[in-house]
Amino acid sequence: MRVVIAGAGNMGSWLVESLCLDHEVGVYDIERNRLKYFFNARKFIYLEEIHDFRPDILINAVSLEHTIELFRQVMPYLPGNCILADITSVKSGLAKFYKEIDRRYVSTHPMFGPTFANVKNLSNENAIIIKESDEEGKQFFRDFYNSMKLKIHEYTFEEHDRTIAYSLSIPFSSTMVFAACMKQQDAPGTTFKKHHDIAKGLLSEDNYLLTEILLSPFSLQQVERIKDRLSDLIEMIRNGDKEQLHKFFDALRDNMGMNHHDQEES
Repeated sequence: MRVVIAGAGNMGSWLVESLCLDHEVGVYDIERNRLKYFFNARKFIYLEEIHDFRPDILINAVSLEHTIELFRQVMPYLPGNCILADITSVKSGLAKFYKEIDRRYVSTHPMFGPTFANVKNLSNENAIIIKESDEEGKQFFRDFYNSMKLKIHEYTFEEHDRTIAYSLSIPFSSTMVFAACMKQQDAPGTTFKKHHDIAKGLLSEDNYLLTEILLSPFSLQQVERIKDRLSDLIEMIRNGDKEQLHKFFDALRDNMGMNHHDQEES
């Protein structure tokens, strides 16, 4: 297939490098200097150049705030049967947009970032494909994700955003609170160092990505759960309530699927 990747950031660059051996790939980015390191893909400096390439699928890899804008800019240069694809981490607004333009589309979300995951081994990573998408577009990404050994899940638009609010906003927010309380440690313990590495990995992500996750329509409810549980913990500590703390720890182990045997081994 002829594939155009619009946006040569971290995910866009990974897609170009991953798809170019099996497909004829072109890449466009408004920042021209991002294009100079691609050697197995056709480079487009202007959107108009995509017209003659006649792609079968265009994968929009720009940030969420520019996704719909980029689609509108590039559509005049695409064949009528070209499938529009997005990889945004939050899908708010996209379902309505796709319905309005009446074009074939596929919406998907690789559940990892190239700066945070081991892209040479993605067998423990996940990807989501939106159920409402065009069947040919879904099959394209199924084949691609299977070649990367990713675990594939299919959700509706709403199911996706609810899942992301739970699976990303909770760890993102918790890690940000850790970073907000950060101070240099001369002799950090193992647990501290692990959290420190996680925080550095998270904060290496683009500000737009972090903002997209936290401003998801379903994220606030999840973050408020953190606040409520933290308030409970503060009260137990303030009261020196050992019994309640023990019950709290046991409840946490239940949440984590840990049993008494796991506790003894640790």
